[in-house]
Amino acid sequence: MTPRTTPYEEERRAATEERLRAALTARAALVTPHGLRPGMPPQGPEHGFRRRRAFAFAVLGAAAAVVAVCLWALLPADRPSLVPAPVRPAGPPAVTGPPPPRPATPIPLAPEPLPDTPAVRP
Repeated sequence: MTPRTTPYEEERRAATEERLRAALTARAALVTPHGLRPGMPPQGPEHGFRRRRAFAFAVLGAAAAVVAVCLWALLPADRPSLVPAPVRPAGPPAVTGPPPPRPATPIPLAPEPLPDTPAVRP
């Protein structure tokens, strides 16, 4: 919600805005192309230090990249994993009870052959 203003406040605000616009227009009219000059280049000891520091950071970054690539290339590819592998049991588990009972008669694996029929002579 905007606060309610009276007509007097509106006139005052409009007058202030007009005066401000007139002042800015007059100030802008004072600026000419002949009055402008290029900016001064940085000077002093701080400028040289900043250049050297930026160069040093660039060299350190390149050196770190080279070291990382060399370590990646030189280390063996079959390096151990950080996660341990599961341990498998050494053999089948031992039976800790009495042996199972054996059947009395052996179970045949194949059906028995049929008896041969006698040869018939004419």
